[in-house]
Amino acid sequence: MKPIHLLKKHAEFTKQWHPHQIAVVDDMQVLLAKLQGEFVWHTHEHEDELFQVLKGTLYMQFRDKTEVVREGEIIVVPKGVEHNPMTKDNEEVQVLLFEKSTTAHTGNVTHEKTQTDYPKI
Repeated sequence: MKPIHLLKKHAEFTKQWHPHQIAVVDDMQVLLAKLQGEFVWHTHEHEDELFQVLKGTLYMQFRDKTEVVREGEIIVVPKGVEHNPMTKDNEEVQVLLFEKSTTAHTGNVTHEKTQTDYPKI
C-alpha cells in the first residue's frame, strides 16, 4: 500500500504497444502503456476498457467516428465495440488502462502486436 508515481513508472520501459501492470484492483488490472502510430482493429466481446491519457493526444477510432482524447481525459470503450487506438505525427502517447484481468490485448484478433504477458513494474 504505497503511492505509485505514474511518470516514474512510465520511465521504466520503452516498448510501445506493450502494457505493463502497475496494480490489481479486485479482478481489474491497472496498466501503463506507450503508444505510437496505429494499433489493430479489434473488439473485446465481454470487457469494457478505460483509457486515460497521461501525456499526448490519443485518437480512438471507431468504425463511424474518431474521438480525440487529450491529456487528463479518459475514454471508455464498451464491450463489443470495435476500435483502434492511434497517435498522429509520430507522437508517443502515454496512457493508463483499466480493464478486467481476462481482457485479451487485441481482443478477438491475433496480430504481430498482440501481447500475452504484461510485465509487472
